[in-house]
Amino acid sequence: MASRPGILVKFRPAGPWRFGPDDGARDRAEVVGHSDLVYAALCQAMAHIGDLPAWLAATAEAPASAVRFTSLFPFQGRVLFAPPPANLWPPPSQRLRFKGARFAPLSLLQELAAERPVREERWEVDAESSCVIPSGGDSPFRMVTRTAAGVDRLTGASQAHRTAGVEFGPGAGLWCWVEFDSAEAQERWLTELKTAFRWLGDTGLGGERTRGWGRSESVEFSESDTATLLLGTDAPADSGAFWLLSLYSPAADDTVDWSRGEYSLVTRQGRIDGAGSLKRSARVVSEGSVLVAGSLPVGAAVDVAPAGHPHPVYRAGFAVAVPVPWKEVVDRPLALLDDVVIVPTESETPA
Repeated sequence: MASRPGILVKFRPAGPWRFGPDDGARDRAEVVGHSDLVYAALCQAMAHIGDLPAWLAATAEAPASAVRFTSLFPFQGRVLFAPPPANLWPPPSQRLRFKGARFAPLSLLQELAAERPVREERWEVDAESSCVIPSGGDSPFRMVTRTAAGVDRLTGASQAHRTAGVEFGPGAGLWCWVEFDSAEAQERWLTELKTAFRWLGDTGLGGERTRGWGRSESVEFSESDTATLLLGTDAPADSGAFWLLSLYSPAADDTVDWSRGEYSLVTRQGRIDGAGSLKRSARVVSEGSVLVAGSLPVGAAVDVAPAGHPHPVYRAGFAVAVPVPWKEVVDRPLALLDDVVIVPTESETPA
C-alpha cells in the first residue's frame, strides 16, 4: 500500500457530547461522529474562516477528493479505539468475550492484521463503553442523561425532557485521521484544516451545542502517514481486502466485488443546517466493514439536496481504508438426506 500523508486530530471535550442515533431518539446517544458529519462540519467552518468554493472543488466536486476523513472514534491517553475489521473479529479467546466489544485499540487490531496471536492477559472488555481496554484500565466514556425544559415564550408553559449524551473520562476524547491524497494537497489544505478544526472545537460539534455540548478544551494535531498510524510497522500484504474507517459511497471507478467481503449498510438522513429541510436519505457502507476490491476504494460525495433546493448539499462517502488479510469463507455443502444418520431420542426408542 502506498501510504498517504495526514494528521491525527484529537478533541479533548470540555463537557458532554451528543451524536444522535439513527432514529433520532433523545434518550439515546451515539459515541461515533460519522465521517459525513465531520465533512459537513468542516464545510461550515470553511464558509466562516476559509475558501468554501475551493474546498468543495477539491473534495466533493473532484473526481477523487484531495482530503478524506475517518469518523470520530474514542481515545484514552495514547490508546486509539476503532471498530474492528468485520472479517477478523472476534479473535478466538478462552477467557474474554471479544464478541461483545464494539471498539478495540489500534495496537490490538494491528496484531490481528499482522496475524499474530492475541495476548489475552493484556486486555479486558469494558461493559460500560463496549471497548477492549488494557487490563486494569478505566472506561474511556459513559452515557449520561441531562434534564432540560423547553419554555413557550407566549404562554410560559414548560415541558421537561431528558437528553442523552456521552461524558468522557480523564484523558479521553475523540480522534479522527485526516488523509491527504498527495503532498501537494497536504501543503494546500493543512493550515486551513487546522484552523477549521480549532473553530469547531470552540463552537462545538454534534447536538445540543446551544447548551455548551460538543466543545473542546483543546484540539491537538500530530502529523504521520496512514500506514504508520493505522497499520503500524508490520503492514499486511495487499490481499485485495480493505478495512473501512469511514462511511463509504462507491465512486464510479471503484472496483468493489459486492458478492464478497464482510460489510453492512446504514441509512443516513438529516436536515439542512439553517433551512431545516429534510435531506434525501442515502445508504452507505458502515465503518468496520471489509470490502474486497481490485484496488483501494476511493469513494465519492453524493448530492442529497431535496428537489428545488438552490444549491447542492453533499453527503461525504470518501473512503479511508487500509488492507487487511482476507480468507474466503468456504460453505460446507449440505449432506444428502440418504447420508444422514438419524439417532432416535430416548422417547423415540422402541420398547
